[in-house]
Amino acid sequence: MPILRRPRIIQAVALAALLAATGAQAQATIKIASLQELSGGGATAGNNFKNGMDLAIKEINAAGGILGKKIEVTHADTQSNPGVAKGLAQKAVDDNVFAVFGPGFSGSMIVSMGETRRAEVPNFTGAEAASITAQGNPYVFRTSFGQATSMPKVARYIANNLKAKTVAVIFVNNDFGKGGRDMVGKALTELGAKVVADISTEAGQVDFSAPVLKAKQSGADAIFVYTNEEESARALRELRKQGVNKPIVGETTLTGQKVIELAGDAANGAVAHVGLTVDAPNPLMLKFKAQFYQAYKYIPDHNGIKGYTGVYLMKAGIEKAGKIDRAALTKAMHGLKVSAAKEPGVLMDVSVDDKGDLDRESFLVEVKDGRQVVRDVLPALSAAAKK
Repeated sequence: MPILRRPRIIQAVALAALLAATGAQAQATIKIASLQELSGGGATAGNNFKNGMDLAIKEINAAGGILGKKIEVTHADTQSNPGVAKGLAQKAVDDNVFAVFGPGFSGSMIVSMGETRRAEVPNFTGAEAASITAQGNPYVFRTSFGQATSMPKVARYIANNLKAKTVAVIFVNNDFGKGGRDMVGKALTELGAKVVADISTEAGQVDFSAPVLKAKQSGADAIFVYTNEEESARALRELRKQGVNKPIVGETTLTGQKVIELAGDAANGAVAHVGLTVDAPNPLMLKFKAQFYQAYKYIPDHNGIKGYTGVYLMKAGIEKAGKIDRAALTKAMHGLKVSAAKEPGVLMDVSVDDKGDLDRESFLVEVKDGRQVVRDVLPALSAAAKK
């Protein structure tokens, strides 16, 4: 090889290494990967999240993109399986995406987020298990409340509003359910209420006769149900079938639109604390509801809102950073405060703390005549703390 050619070869190799290292930062589009439960037990949540994402991406791209670059998304199905989710996260990292959205199941998120962390890829998720952000992963950002935020709010309603001294807890035996059971139990105890029945059920469980009978026989003043959407509908039907007349309370998954459709009249009277609802007395939320329905011909649940606002949250973070750079986005997301007046796509004023958890208003809803009715608007925790 002629000696004079070596510097050019060395320069070419160095340039190729630089391009490989900067990868996503130099792409013509902002490539993101969506890892959702499009089949299996989480299909309702996953497809809602996906559709919400797609609607936001369509709007953002039509308006010129983010800092002049369009978003390009690839959707993948975790099949509601943690092992599959981990493999898809590895593939997303290998594909050099700018950010990952999902998975939505807490168990899948817990095993897959190690892959995005090692690659320093921002990872947005609708998963709610408290342990997700408790691990100190600087690249994880929620698109909904975690259990550490939501459970104290619902516990206050049970203890203070319902005056319940004893509570039966029906929960799904996975990371999501166990985390919620632990957090609500802790919050209830601090408020002077006692969990008198701790009733475990399985993901995908069809027959709820035994769990409901245990709750009924406990004599509890209120029953707290914390399962996935399909199981929640089955639990509500069984509770009505067995003539339970005690207050039935839950979190977001108890009164979602899909649950109401599946449970029918059995859903009426159920009360839940929800971080997101399309029936919120909020013009931006109602506009989103109409746009979603126009696009997909059904009313979205909270997961659709999670997907939609999550993309706009990323947009706000990139714009705060001032450049399309993973490290800059990660830094910008911590302590991010977004006003819905300036960025309507987030739908409500929202802030992100140093752990990646959200703070914003939330709602207490009751199912009446087959739809959610907002009973109360609860302030953000930061706002409540100032009073």
